[in-house]
Formats: sequence, structure tokens, C-alpha cells
Amino acid sequence: MPVTSRRGGKLAYKILFWFLLISLAPMGLVGYHLINISQASLRKETLAMQESLAVGFADTVYKYVTTFKNVLTETSGLEDFAGMNPIKQQQYLNRIMQVHLAVLELSVVNAQGVEVLRTGRFLSASPEMRKFTTDEFFNETMTRGQYVGKLERFQGLYPALTIAVGIMDPKAASPKPVGVLEGKISLNGLSSMLSMEFPPAGKSAAAVVAPDGFLIAHSNPKEVYKPDARLSDDVLKIITTQMNDKGGGEIQLPDGSKLLGAYSDVKDLGWVVYVQQPLETAYQTAAEMRTQILRVLVWVVIFVFLLSWAVAGFISQPIRVLREAADRLGKGQFEDLPEIMMTNDEIGELAQTFLTMSDSLREKTGELIHAKGELEKYGKDLQRRVEARTRELKAAQDELIKKERLAAMGQMASVVGHEIRNPLAVINNSIYFIKTKLGPVLEGEQKIAKHIKIIESEIQGANDIINQILDYARDRQLKLERVSLNAWVDDLLGAYPFPAHIRVEKSLTPVNPTVEIDVAEMKQAVRNLIGNGIEVMPPPQGGAVRIRTGIADDGSAVIEVGDTGPGIPADVREKLFTAFFTTKARGTGLGLAVVRKVMDRHRGRVELDSAVGKGTIFRLFLPQAAAPK
Repeated sequence: MPVTSRRGGKLAYKILFWFLLISLAPMGLVGYHLINISQASLRKETLAMQESLAVGFADTVYKYVTTFKNVLTETSGLEDFAGMNPIKQQQYLNRIMQVHLAVLELSVVNAQGVEVLRTGRFLSASPEMRKFTTDEFFNETMTRGQYVGKLERFQGLYPALTIAVGIMDPKAASPKPVGVLEGKISLNGLSSMLSMEFPPAGKSAAAVVAPDGFLIAHSNPKEVYKPDARLSDDVLKIITTQMNDKGGGEIQLPDGSKLLGAYSDVKDLGWVVYVQQPLETAYQTAAEMRTQILRVLVWVVIFVFLLSWAVAGFISQPIRVLREAADRLGKGQFEDLPEIMMTNDEIGELAQTFLTMSDSLREKTGELIHAKGELEKYGKDLQRRVEARTRELKAAQDELIKKERLAAMGQMASVVGHEIRNPLAVINNSIYFIKTKLGPVLEGEQKIAKHIKIIESEIQGANDIINQILDYARDRQLKLERVSLNAWVDDLLGAYPFPAHIRVEKSLTPVNPTVEIDVAEMKQAVRNLIGNGIEVMPPPQGGAVRIRTGIADDGSAVIEVGDTGPGIPADVREKLFTAFFTTKARGTGLGLAVVRKVMDRHRGRVELDSAVGKGTIFRLFLPQAAAPK
């Protein structure tokens, strides 16, 4: 009997359904878990970073206050000062006011609580003396030897702290105070440090607050200068009721908004350092990652759907052709056809028509082999495409990891810079105090003077290392200026302190190209190269530093910095521009890494030409500035 042809086959839809199910279900589950894991990890890392910043600045606040307490303690313990000689005391108080700009007012109070000497930045020539017999700072200092407290708004605006120490007579048999040295210290410096770490233009904020809500410092100094400046009662209640010295988490405000906050107690002062940022800002990276993953999943769904549709159509098409051919054969080309039972899909129809096509199976086998070859070809092509997309994804992932590490390094460098510069500042102040105390004695004690100079030199060297790390880690926006290359090089060489054993050889191209550069960054890069050249040519032999400008074959402007030093071995050259790699006994290994970074930011390049025993040449290639319209 003739077989009826059905064009609405269901096999293609079945293949398409199973392809999508097998391909997308595991990918959807993996993407869902990846998003959740990423959000949890980023939240934990962000909160840990905020806690670290709060702990670090709490230590900075403690050291800030301790520095001024130590200054007053050292001054009050001097024999001339303890003698309660007003002239000597006035000299010492004037010296403190000159050295420490944060000191607003100093007073000397005798053992009876009567003020005998008073000086300040905003006082009249002859201020009225006061009596402090019943004041807390006087009684506590006479009893315990020191006092730190009494926060107030100096002149109704600026936060100030009262610090008092006992004046001890070193000749007395018992260590009993003979008076009190009291000072009012401006806390504006804490707000300045916070504003550098948390710029007011940003979304993050930080504050230092007393338990009663008195706002001591804020990353936005305008908040501190308000007469009734206080931290929000909602936030204050949360951070002052915590049992731990430090911590953090999400904070729900009454208006429904959420913050990610962290706090840390300031040692011995009872103050709290509080760091906050909006929850949407803290989780911005996680949201961006979720968006990117969802975008990738959408494209994968589209790609898999189209691919599945093509494969399903390709597989079912030959079957439909065979079914239609069998139908035509069954309509009159063969006799005595068996009765065929129809099913509701293409495979059932193929099985039924196969009985009528047995004689033509050999002829159709070639067609099936051809179809299989085509399928394998498409499978290999698909595999090549998947491999290419995998390589592209891995490259993008590596670039993302590199940027995240550099950002983390910048944050770490900023924190480390604060933590190291504070003790360096204290050491520098102490050296200044020692030099002030020794005075003329240093002229006769050359060995002491030499060691003091060594300490000052090492402090400067430590600051230079911190600056190098910060310069490499920070990624600020370029401030391009249009300059004449020869004139700029002349200015740079004129200001560079070349030592006496170095000879400078300069050769500037008459073409004098014009370039657009960030003057500060490019100056740092060229100075790094000159400094490296000078270091490899020590006295007494010395050598020559050769500076040349020119035009490269590709039209780029060129700055050459060469030296006549020992040259660089071939096995070292590949690592020279790697951050923290150095062959020196001392150094950060960031000099040439900074050079490479500066050139990359200027869309230029740096090349190295060195011969062992003959010297080294660094070439900086910069695009010339376009002619003004």
C-alpha cells in the first residue's frame, strides 16, 4: 500500500531539546555556583580590607597623640625646665611651637594650680593667667603624672585635644611633680591624613569618633569643622556597643539603605576609627562579574541553540530524504510491498520504509557515508572554534588577574607607606631634637655628627623607596603637555645633580621634535636611567653619561641614555624590566619597571642595547605630537 509523506517531523525538535538540556543545564549550575562563590569571596575580601584600613589608621592616631605626649614629656623632664625658670621655659615652649605646627597652646602651671606661663598661636601679647586647682587635667596629672583627654572645638570649629604631663624635678629625692606642662593639640592633621586615604570625591568615608559621639576627624574635613559635628547616632550606637576591639559587617540604616562598615578601637584613648562605603559600591565588582557571566551565558545559549538547530537539521535532513525516496518507491516502482505500520516520528517511518528499500540499501550506503564524513568535518570545525574561544577567555582571565593584583598592590603600598612614614617622621623629629640639644657640641664631636648624617641619609633613602613603590603601584590619569623635546631634555639635565666623577655628553637633533608627555612621569623615567648609569660608574674612574635625541625610522622621537659602564650580561637583560628584580646589593628593583610602565602609558616603547665591557644604551621611543590645526 502507498505510504503517506509527513513533512512535520518531530526528530529535529527532540534532538534540539536534548542538545540544549545536556549543554546548558550543567553550565547554568556551574555559573550559578560561580556567582555565589565570587560574591562571598569578594565580600569577605572587601570587609577584611576595610578592617585592615581601620586597624592601620587606629595605630596612626595612637602614634599621632603619643608623639605630642612624648614631646611634652621630654621637655618637662629637662633640668632647666624643671627649675621653673620662666625665661628658660619660654624658650623651650617657643621651640615646640616652631617645630610642631599642630600645637595650638602651651601652659605651665605650678604645684598650687596657678598658671605661671602661657603661649599660643592665637593669644594676645600678655594673656591673663588662670587657676586650675579644680580642673581634671591638673589633679590627674599631679596624681598620675600625665593626662590625655578633654576634647573640644578650638575657636568653636577645630577639634583639639588637651595633653598634660607632670614637671618632675630630677634633683628631688622623691619623683613628685613640681608643676604641670599642659598643651592643646590640633587634630586637623588626622582629617588631612584621612582625606588623602579616602578622598571626599569618592564614595568611601572614614572618621575618628569619641564614645560620646564627638567627631574628632573625618575624611571630609568640612564635616569636622561644624560646631556640633557628630557621627550619626545610628552608626555610633552600633560601633560603640561591640565587644571586640575591631570588626565590621553590613549596617542597616533607618532609611533602608545599607553600608559596609568596619571599626577599630584606638589604643588607650577610647576612640574608635570607623570606615564605611555604600553596599552597592562595596559589591560593585561582584555585580560586574555577575553581569559578565550572565552576558557570557546568554551568548552561549544563543550559540548552542543555533549550533543545535544546525546539527539537528543536518541529521534529520538525510533521513527525510530517504523517507521521501522510499515513499516514491513504494508508490509504484516495486510490487508486493509489505504492509507498513506508520509511527509518529521519522525513525519509525525510516524503519517501515527500510523493508521496501532493502534492494537499494547498497546504493544508499554511499550517501550515508558521505553524510557521516560531513558530520565529522563539522565536529572538527566546532572543536577548533571551542579551542579558540577557550584561549581568548584564558587570556582575558589572565589580564583580569594581573589588574586585580596591581590594584591590591596599590592598596597595600598605600597602607605600608603610611605605616613606615609615621615612624620615620618620629625618628626625624627625634634627630632634630638631638641636634637641637647638642648644638655646638656637634662641632667638636665629628663622629656623632657623622652618625647623625648617616641616620638622616637613611631616613631619606627609606622615603625614596616608599615613593618608588607608590609611583609604580598607583595608576593616575596622565597630564599630557605639549613640549619641545630638546628644550625639555636641556631643562632636565640642567637640574640633575651630576657628581664630579661623571662626564656628560649631550647631542640634540636639529629637527627638535615636539611630543605630548606627562612631564612628571617622563622626568622620573629619564632620571631613573641616568641614575642607573651613574651607579655603574663609581669613583674614582667614573665615566660618561651620553644623552642624545633623534628621529627613528618609523617617525618616532627618540631619547637615548647611555653610559660607559661595564654593560649588562645577556642572561640578565630579559629580567631587567620585571618589577622587584635587581642586581644591586640595595634597591627595590622598580626603577626600570617604572620606565617600562611610563612608556606603555605614553604609547611608546623602550629598547636596550648593551655590550659587556663597553657600556649600555637605553632608547625611549615616543610618538611625535600631531601638528596643531
